[in-house]
Amino acid sequence: MLEVEQQMYFHSVHLMEDKCKGCVNCIKRCPTEAIRVRDGKAHIIEARCIDCGECVRICPNQAKIVVADTLERLKQYKFNVALPAPAIYGQFREGTSPLRVLAALLAIGFDHVVDVAFAADLCGKKIREAIESPHEIRPLISSACPAVVRLIQVRFPNLIEHLLPVLSPMRAAANIAWHQMAEQSAFDPKDIGMWFISPCPGKVSAANEPIGVEDNVLTGAIPVAEVYPLIREKLNHSDHELEKMVADLKPGSGLGVGWARSGGENQSIGGSRQIAVDGIHNVIQILEEVERGKLSDIDYIEAQACMGGCVGGVLTVENSFITRRRVRILATDGADRLDNVLCDDIAQEALENENWFRHDKPIEPRPTLKLDDDMATAIRKMEQMERIVEDLPGLDCGSCGAPNCQALAEDVVRGLATEMDCVFKLRERVRQLAVEMMELAEKAPPAMGHVEKKAETKDAIGEHSPKSQSETLE
Repeated sequence: MLEVEQQMYFHSVHLMEDKCKGCVNCIKRCPTEAIRVRDGKAHIIEARCIDCGECVRICPNQAKIVVADTLERLKQYKFNVALPAPAIYGQFREGTSPLRVLAALLAIGFDHVVDVAFAADLCGKKIREAIESPHEIRPLISSACPAVVRLIQVRFPNLIEHLLPVLSPMRAAANIAWHQMAEQSAFDPKDIGMWFISPCPGKVSAANEPIGVEDNVLTGAIPVAEVYPLIREKLNHSDHELEKMVADLKPGSGLGVGWARSGGENQSIGGSRQIAVDGIHNVIQILEEVERGKLSDIDYIEAQACMGGCVGGVLTVENSFITRRRVRILATDGADRLDNVLCDDIAQEALENENWFRHDKPIEPRPTLKLDDDMATAIRKMEQMERIVEDLPGLDCGSCGAPNCQALAEDVVRGLATEMDCVFKLRERVRQLAVEMMELAEKAPPAMGHVEKKAETKDAIGEHSPKSQSETLE
């Protein structure tokens, strides 16, 4: 990591230095300015990285990778539970029912499955209740996307109070599954593996290091891309085999499945004074509007870091435009099942337990590195930063290894860079040195000065160089 003061966080996004060529694609796209290029290699600033996966998506050399769990880890546990994200259903050809996908998860080695779409249906009800309750803060912001939550912690800490303290469907499904296993399983809790099937690195990180949750019941997260080929092979089960495997499963409604695409969460919640925004840079624009107080007439913001929603996560397989259409069809066809889901015994038990859906500890701002512990010194460094920024060209070209001139100025005052890292400042300095060298070349101590020597020097530096005072006198 680049910074001297390191904050210890779990990160699923990692850099493969041997593949990095030092291009500036990643530093220009990182939403929190968490990447620098130094000595020809990218470096990730740990305290600022939110694991949104944007650098993974944009890197032309595949130097950024997502490190997650694999199916091999199932062997470490006696009983394994799969929690598939709704985005998984859009990965398979049109007409493949979610129930068949759940059955295939059992067929590839999981012992039990709790559909995250089922939990999404219940979360939608809880969010609707929260929106309709008296609340002074508007707009409320969804906590479903962990990358967005981390973005707010890092870049918009004053908006943390806008985050609705309702857990994501991933976390709610984990709570439901954990209580089911506590009541039904004969295994010791430490022998039970709880695995989220994740479409993105943000949720991989959240599965390992939860936000707003004291006790993490999840064991880890496995990418959708990891299970996809195995599920596809198992989807040829006969209907009779399918019925046996899914007899006790509780699939979500179409509205729960719809959470996989942008706008699906709002559709599940209902209401009219809501907006949906997808793509991390679009989310930033909306959050800036909230900071300015321009969206106080909006009740709720559904915000997702990936374009198109979870179906656009970098750990999925199929084209996001195709999967978004498939999810929309599944959501439409299965929307009428919501009442059946909400009337289910497990759903009723879950809805009665408010703590299954609520954050049990406050979300705190993520401290980025301070300029200095001493306030007076920090103020002086801030003033120094402002002077440096004014002196820089303001082109934000990224050639210095920082995403923009402001970031370079910050690195300079932290002692992590110099102003000469700017190619324009360096070129200006080289020109100054060239002029000084020419002037020095024409000067000689009086005891050593000879016309012939000066003539040779003049020939060496060119006819157009400025004349020295001694030559003028001659």
